[in-house]
Amino acid sequence: MPKAKGKTRRQKFAYGVNRKRLYRSARRRAAPRIECSHIRHAWDATKSVAQNLAEMGLAEDPNKALPVAKRGLLGMEVESDGQEEGKKIVRKPYVLNEMEYEASLPEKKSNTLSRDLIDYVRYMIQNHGENYKEMARDEKNYYQDTPKQIKRKINVYKNFYPEEYKDFVASLKQEKMDVQ
Repeated sequence: MPKAKGKTRRQKFAYGVNRKRLYRSARRRAAPRIECSHIRHAWDATKSVAQNLAEMGLAEDPNKALPVAKRGLLGMEVESDGQEEGKKIVRKPYVLNEMEYEASLPEKKSNTLSRDLIDYVRYMIQNHGENYKEMARDEKNYYQDTPKQIKRKINVYKNFYPEEYKDFVASLKQEKMDVQ
């Protein structure tokens, strides 16, 4: 099989390319991306990983950060004298403080229920109350959920929207009182 026409030509030297810039961009692309923005902004590319982490007050090796007590003869623990060799000075404590602050913030509940499931649950409660067997036989039970599955869906709705559920049940009771 014949080769492609351009493949047999010799490569020409590209005189117009800045080798220094090319090397720098290749090195930057090859370096791993630091996900944590606090660490990324405080990172010094001229220093080693151990030096950077020590300046930020972070541990390079978790085993050295929290050493396990060494066991001596017959299972007795050997205590160290409490002095650590070569205490490192934290030059960038703001990185640790920012990370601690971010970790202390409460996590947002980002998961919600679909509008279809909310409508389904509200319809079932409105028409059948707490009778799950009747709900399972309802014509709107398109997915043919069992009574247990319907009960589970209603409990999920109760846990996600407790105030809305209480208001809905209260409005249903009010409607029943008005009808009678």
